[in-house]
Amino acid sequence: MALSWNEIKDRALNFSKEWADTSNEEADAKPFLVEFFNVFGISSKRVGTFEHRVKKLDEKDGYIDLLWKGTILIEMKSRGKNLDRAYQQAIDYTHGLKQHELPKYILVSDFENFRLYDLEEDKHIEFKLNELVNNVQHFGYIL
Repeated sequence: MALSWNEIKDRALNFSKEWADTSNEEADAKPFLVEFFNVFGISSKRVGTFEHRVKKLDEKDGYIDLLWKGTILIEMKSRGKNLDRAYQQAIDYTHGLKQHELPKYILVSDFENFRLYDLEEDKHIEFKLNELVNNVQHFGYIL
């Protein structure tokens, strides 16, 4: 059963509080993303692949933090890391994806800051974790 927007907002608020002090990509990215999708009542196992291996342009292997083929690519960084570079890394990963795997959205985050890029509309939004409750509608496609 789908969640109402009020339930999603309640979950987003709780998620923001629970993860407020999270900062380490290696230790926290996967559980953070599992719980992020849970905000929307979605099991990440149903939609995404963690550490999806892809060949980069230089022929080296890269690992996408989470890929929901055809929908979203998520690249997490430790708190305070450069999100412009994270976005470029995510774009570089798309070169190794098949056409049907290419995402409509790219999300980059350092746990505190979120940037959601809509690749088809060529626009993006930015917000902080504690503002997730006011920005959940931007993830309506997850539902």
